[in-house]
Amino acid sequence: MLLYRIADERYGPDSGEGARLFGGRWNSPGRAVIYASTSYAGAMLEKLVHTGRQIPSHQVCVIFAVPEAVKCIELQPGRIRGWDAQDCKASRRAGDAWLSAKTSAILLVPSVVFAVERNALINTAHPDARRVRVQSIEAVRWDERLFPHPAE
Repeated sequence: MLLYRIADERYGPDSGEGARLFGGRWNSPGRAVIYASTSYAGAMLEKLVHTGRQIPSHQVCVIFAVPEAVKCIELQPGRIRGWDAQDCKASRRAGDAWLSAKTSAILLVPSVVFAVERNALINTAHPDARRVRVQSIEAVRWDERLFPHPAE
């Protein structure tokens, strides 16, 4: 399986440090986790929704290769009531519990941005996480039509 993450190349885009510092939908601050998507397009949508539709600087796409032997669990949206709430309380509780239990290195979760997409969390503290490899790191080419232009 391949996973895609668009991140700032200046901050170790494969470290989980940003999520540890600030938290995310599926983790509380203080818990390192790497957020990725199961498709390049999904990764772009996630980045766009979090940047206010400004062209992000210093962005790269990190492509992770996950061996078949690495355990992956998929969270079904109906199992966590309120997972998509703006306050992130339910999703953070579920993600923090998964991180603590270390039941798998990868957790697939639904995307709030686009329901058919899946995001992937990589638990950096799980022993199998070291088997997840960075396959490549590439510059991101943003299509200018994705961004609003000031009225001329």
